[in-house]
Amino acid sequence: MPKADYLPLPITVEEITPRWLTAALRQRAPGVTIRDCEVVDTIFTTCSKIRLRLDRDEAAIEAGIPELIIVKGGFEEHARGLFQMHDREVRGYRDIYPEIPLPHPECYFADSDEERSQGIIIMEDLVARGVEFCHATRPQNFEQVSRRLGELARFHAASWQSPEIGPGGKWHDLRDFFEAMQSFFDIKSSPENWQRFCSMPRGVASSVRFLDRDWMIESWKKVISYGQQLPQCILHGDIHLGNLYIDRDGTPGFLDTLASRGPAMLEVSYHISASVDSADRPRWEGALVQHYLECVSAAGAEPPSFEEAMHQYGVFLTYGHFIWLTTESHYQPEAVNTANAARVSAAMLDHDTIGLVAALA
Repeated sequence: MPKADYLPLPITVEEITPRWLTAALRQRAPGVTIRDCEVVDTIFTTCSKIRLRLDRDEAAIEAGIPELIIVKGGFEEHARGLFQMHDREVRGYRDIYPEIPLPHPECYFADSDEERSQGIIIMEDLVARGVEFCHATRPQNFEQVSRRLGELARFHAASWQSPEIGPGGKWHDLRDFFEAMQSFFDIKSSPENWQRFCSMPRGVASSVRFLDRDWMIESWKKVISYGQQLPQCILHGDIHLGNLYIDRDGTPGFLDTLASRGPAMLEVSYHISASVDSADRPRWEGALVQHYLECVSAAGAEPPSFEEAMHQYGVFLTYGHFIWLTTESHYQPEAVNTANAARVSAAMLDHDTIGLVAALA
């Protein structure tokens, strides 16, 4: 089978040329041509975002290719070791969203190149669209979280215990969420890393009850075993506020998917606990979870009871705690890690997460 003409994928900004853009964009809009392109700005983080201004021909304009686009992928040296993460995002945009909608930026190209350990998405520039980007330092109100959970519930319900995520199904090769996270866990929970994180502001903002490395390692094993026995669905994979936006009409939008399969309440717990101010969460979270369950049911799936859902919610707080304690400051600013770690820690105390995890088989 001949190699696609957009391969190999670029791994440097300089390799993003009009010729390559034309080949890539023609996958969804045949006949378009990009005559020239200009780098407007670049954002280099875990994944890099290159904003480009395109000189388009009439066919591209008629096809809806905008003047400003974002090319997202791994364009830094560390990115070659993050291929599985880039590939999971490509899977979300290329394979999942066209069949199970979740509000997201318009996507014009998405594919992976295993030989170069690269995955690239070409999407619309949301800044040009005028959306409001969410941020951890601006916790969400009840209506905002409720509306987002409704969208998430419909997304989860579409693949809830579906044979399509099982052997022989169209999405059978989506990675198990916990298996995909295992190497990250092993690295970040090493003795030297754990101590370093605990001494940082996010560690100081967390309860000392959750800073015991031995507890975290044993809890991780139990949470994985527990989660893998629950009903599975396709997950967005990373719905913290830094990966979310609100469209001009109030519709909640989702960025930076890490498509995988896992238990739905893992995602609900992760989102609510870090998105709501600690003063509001105890008053709101029960109603928010109940709303989510009702939306899952209305979409045709069979969610757990409220009591069982809240049990799962409390157990899965362990995951959110680990993430916000161990995310490096060059990936998420320390203010974000600290705010989220403090919120999740408070939730763990309220739910007796230590006791819930200890009671797991």
